[in-house]
Amino acid sequence: MRGVWRNGNRFALLPESKCFLPAMASAIESAEASIVLELYLMETGRLADRLIAALGVAARRGVAVMVLLDGYGAMGLVEHDRQRLRDAGVALRFFNPLAWQRWGKNLTRDHRKLLIIDGRVAFTGGFGAMDVFLDSWFDVAVRIEGPVVTDWMRLFSRLWDSPLTHGEGDPRLIKRLITHITALETYQGMRGRVVWGQGYRYQALRRSLHRQVAEARQRIWFCTPYFVPTLGLRRRLARAARRGIDVRLLLPGDAHDHPGVRYAGQRFYGRLLRAGVRIFEFQPSFIHAKFSLADDWASVGSCNFDHWSLQWNLEANQEVVDSRFAAEVAALFERNFALSREISSGQWAKRPRLQRLREWAYGTLDAWVTRLR
Repeated sequence: MRGVWRNGNRFALLPESKCFLPAMASAIESAEASIVLELYLMETGRLADRLIAALGVAARRGVAVMVLLDGYGAMGLVEHDRQRLRDAGVALRFFNPLAWQRWGKNLTRDHRKLLIIDGRVAFTGGFGAMDVFLDSWFDVAVRIEGPVVTDWMRLFSRLWDSPLTHGEGDPRLIKRLITHITALETYQGMRGRVVWGQGYRYQALRRSLHRQVAEARQRIWFCTPYFVPTLGLRRRLARAARRGIDVRLLLPGDAHDHPGVRYAGQRFYGRLLRAGVRIFEFQPSFIHAKFSLADDWASVGSCNFDHWSLQWNLEANQEVVDSRFAAEVAALFERNFALSREISSGQWAKRPRLQRLREWAYGTLDAWVTRLR
């Protein structure tokens, strides 16, 4: 599903945690009326401690604070920290807590990442509240102002009110905070829309991605930490490369939190490389960012290019069509390409047998898991 295209927005790219964490902390500190936070990953530690303290300070000064966490992704948040939020007056709810009787429904997770301040400033990207975002993982966020923030508020509202969401927070609370956001009159605004996915039946993210690949005329650059693409996406990328489009993939290198996922995706390298797709593996650290660029269309958000994101997870991306923002995203890609190892088709054809065995084993496992639902 997707929102409508809206003009009059301002989007600021925030590469690396040293940019987006201070910006988000400052926004929380400046909140006057409301704070909305939706996260997949939250784990007890230094970053979570700072966040809980900041949210508690805001709640005690009268700000309405709503926190929505995924029931699985927040399992690392200990009960003491959860109680700290409740004691401070934070409305805390959890999406789809694990239950053995649900079986396959446990696979549906809320993978979105969202912070909204006073209904007027929003942040989205690949971030979470875990210590790895402080100094280990590379990630990217975008700061959002303008009428598109209202669409983010409505998206959050639907999940906050969902029967799958449980907790002490009043389900009706968020509806009282949604207000109309007008275009920024003093700014030559950017055009953007929110695109989201809600499991297998809602594939707007996939359709938008396919459309951008099909319509690109100059470049298609993707960055994703979990690259296990569908057959349709692989074919579209290969066709685009064969027709002369500059197709590049920025993927993790040896530093990976789920090496098996990397091996499962690497089984597709050969055909993509032979079609002319360029593949870069990021070397400095694990790259957890999810952003893409097709000509002047850019997307930043939570969605990975794998079956989990496109078939099971609840995801959301901010799409932007603006040459100024596209130039920022392109510059970020170029910096990261320079820090990566490019894999050639000839080099990949000579990879050792152990590597091929890993690709086959994890690829077979991925195919089996994908068919569970």
